Amino acid sequence: MKERKIKTIVEGNWVMEGAGVKLKRIFGFGDTALTDPFLLLDNFGSKDPADYIAGFPWHPHRGIETITYMIEGVVKHGDSLGNSGVIKSGQVQWMTAGSGIVHQEMPQAYEGNMRGFQLWANLPKKDKMTSPRYRDIRAEDMPEYKGKGFKMKLICGDYGGVKGPAQDIIIDPWFFDVQAEPGAVFKLKVRPEDNVLCSVFEGKGWFDKEKTRAAGPGQLVVLEEGETVSCSASEEGLRFMLIAGKPLKEPVAWRGPIVMNTEAELKRAFEEYRKGTFIKAGRP
Repeated sequence: MKERKIKTIVEGNWVMEGAGVKLKRIFGFGDTALTDPFLLLDNFGSKDPADYIAGFPWHPHRGIETITYMIEGVVKHGDSLGNSGVIKSGQVQWMTAGSGIVHQEMPQAYEGNMRGFQLWANLPKKDKMTSPRYRDIRAEDMPEYKGKGFKMKLICGDYGGVKGPAQDIIIDPWFFDVQAEPGAVFKLKVRPEDNVLCSVFEGKGWFDKEKTRAAGPGQLVVLEEGETVSCSASEEGLRFMLIAGKPLKEPVAWRGPIVMNTEAELKRAFEEYRKGTFIKAGRP
């Protein structure tokens, strides 16, 4: 089986988003072909509530799915369809914006290190205007796959007969939380048609058997084509998000929280937002 080699390692950048949230943008607003079908990955985390308490007040989304994974902490959310709730430690919210939704995400003060990820997944042209919906996934509903020296929490996708709870996702991605013991060496079988990304957030490790370059927290490993990934953890261990999906290879017209295929569609979306006709509830 062909082992994947490293195409590139991307260094995340600190940015301020929302009403003043400090976070590390692992990728986003750059070369969308490099991470297709994924558009953006933010890794947020701080022990100081001042870094995140301002949150993300009401804002629109169209044409994408946003996946919020809280490793530690609490975020309250609400939306234009009347949904509201709380994402707690270990939980995931999978939001399909589709034809349009307006929502807010407000982190709550947390005693400890509040941390998590938000991933934006693109929707194919044929599904851009699908009905918006939420999936709230509890921590206890996420199964684990255990291998020699490592374990994976499966949020979406299946591996080794274990299936994640996020079902019927349009682009059929993988979204796994992988944790390796210090010094562990193992291989992961991946789908050859996928773009495979590894975002390290604890420890350090290598993602090719030659150990050409180590990756640490805040770095994204983009892999070339192949059927397996060789993983080696350092003596401090390794934890990373494994993100994989088949590239859409479609045009991307993107501004802020809205992602369409053409500039005309993008312009129309923002005009509808200004006019108050943005929410379609699934009717294009």
